[in-house]
Amino acid sequence: MIFESQYIQERIKKAQMLREEGINPYPNQIAKGYPSSQFLNECEYIKEIDAEEKKDETKSYTLTGRIKFIRIMGKAAFAKIEDSQGLVQVYYNRDDLPEGYYNKVKKLIEVGDIVLAEGFPFVTQTGEITLHCKRFEIVSKAIFPLPEKFHGLQDHELRYRQRYLDMIVNPEVKDIFVMRSRIVSLVRRFFEDRSFLEVETPMLHPIPGGANARPFVTHHNALGIERYLRIAPELYLKRLVVGGMEAVFEINRNFRNEGMDHTHNPEFTMIEFYWAYRTYTDLMDITQDLFDDLFSKLGLPTILPYGEHMIDFTAPFARVPYLESLTTIGDVPADIVSDKEKILAYLKEHNVKVDPNLTLGYLQAELFDEFVEAKLINPTFITDFPIDISPLARRSDANPDIAERFELFIAGKEIANGFSELNDPIDQYERFKSQVAAKDATGDDEAMHMDTDYVKALSYGMTPTAGEGIGIDRLVMMLTNQHSIRDVLLFPAMKPEAPQPVTHTAENVCKKCGHDVPEELKAAKNGKGFFCIDVNACKERAASK
Repeated sequence: MIFESQYIQERIKKAQMLREEGINPYPNQIAKGYPSSQFLNECEYIKEIDAEEKKDETKSYTLTGRIKFIRIMGKAAFAKIEDSQGLVQVYYNRDDLPEGYYNKVKKLIEVGDIVLAEGFPFVTQTGEITLHCKRFEIVSKAIFPLPEKFHGLQDHELRYRQRYLDMIVNPEVKDIFVMRSRIVSLVRRFFEDRSFLEVETPMLHPIPGGANARPFVTHHNALGIERYLRIAPELYLKRLVVGGMEAVFEINRNFRNEGMDHTHNPEFTMIEFYWAYRTYTDLMDITQDLFDDLFSKLGLPTILPYGEHMIDFTAPFARVPYLESLTTIGDVPADIVSDKEKILAYLKEHNVKVDPNLTLGYLQAELFDEFVEAKLINPTFITDFPIDISPLARRSDANPDIAERFELFIAGKEIANGFSELNDPIDQYERFKSQVAAKDATGDDEAMHMDTDYVKALSYGMTPTAGEGIGIDRLVMMLTNQHSIRDVLLFPAMKPEAPQPVTHTAENVCKKCGHDVPEELKAAKNGKGFFCIDVNACKERAASK
């Protein structure tokens, strides 16, 4: 039971006591109040009033917000309430409110409650612009209290599980998600301004495809068949290019049934776009333009901090061929990079375990992952990937072992992947067959399936095309200096939370008032035990013992 704690029960009783006093703790038809920041800006002039009392009773404002602090001083009280714009102080007393009202609500309205305050502005002796209330009403009674101000909400897992509480207690968290929303909006506008058409493609696929990854599997009851949450929209978007849509994009979720870490979440957001009569070099150019546009419209400096690094986003970004990066960045000896046996020996020497049956391209990928990727701090396009790790990319005319493909890396993380598309249906069919053979031989859950309908689509003829995917979550991480993908996802995936029943033990009883304090609502103090986080309520209970 989430309400079984005595502490929670006490707040529920306060809500009932409000009802008994004829006050609805959850009223409707409440209009949003004046923005707090606008109120404070508009009332700055009061500080200049040449009078003993700096106030303006000719003005009236209505504010709404959550109480973050309250101090009761007998017949009067100060409170700080917070809305989406910030924090503002209000003052209310017994004589200015309706007769008897102050005494009714004095101990029933508390930190965490959402309130409406109406009155005139004045400046306190400490110089703080404050609202002198003629009306002070409950808008929503909080049954669960907020963490106390000193300790705050430090538990990262609790912050991710209860993002709503995280945003209440840590207002700066909202800034990250406001920035994320702006980034997505600007990315969308960037492509629309260049005549790309935004489309939507299926989330449930009959065949997992578009990337090498393990899919989520579900069952369609009406059809009696398995379906797969999409790994990527690529094959559907390219079907649209076959159909004559020459510039398309989609911003949406992908799902991959893989591990979770600071850069991976089972569901994540990407933009994928496809551009007819273009090549992978055009994609690198437009990606550079996209970053320039974002930095300009977001007002960001071209050098941004990311952890211990200062990332230089000044154009142009470096372009380094894949095999060259192994030697010039990864310091792998040049005579090793194209010799399978030498790579195996080199990896073994560096304690990197790999399957000796991997192809040369996959072994080169092991070298890249181990010795190159983490060193790519400033934005860098790694180009010309081995063909056998690029099953959907076009072969280079100059070298059939190389794909016309690039990946963009920033701070050691892949941000984008793009290539000139393979539009030869026979070549595509043979590559699908190779993927299926590898899947059957090794049991590789991430290998691609045979998609005969996609091969059929290519067989009707697809224009020369280039396509790219950019990870929105990682892009936001880069631009907001966040080091876990969970910090840029409102509701990241989490392991199931084991139920923790609240019992009356010495470990969760307040040392001051003897009241039950559930795990998520208790605060340690100097290692001496746990105390209620609502200090005022604790004092009242202790005094009544």
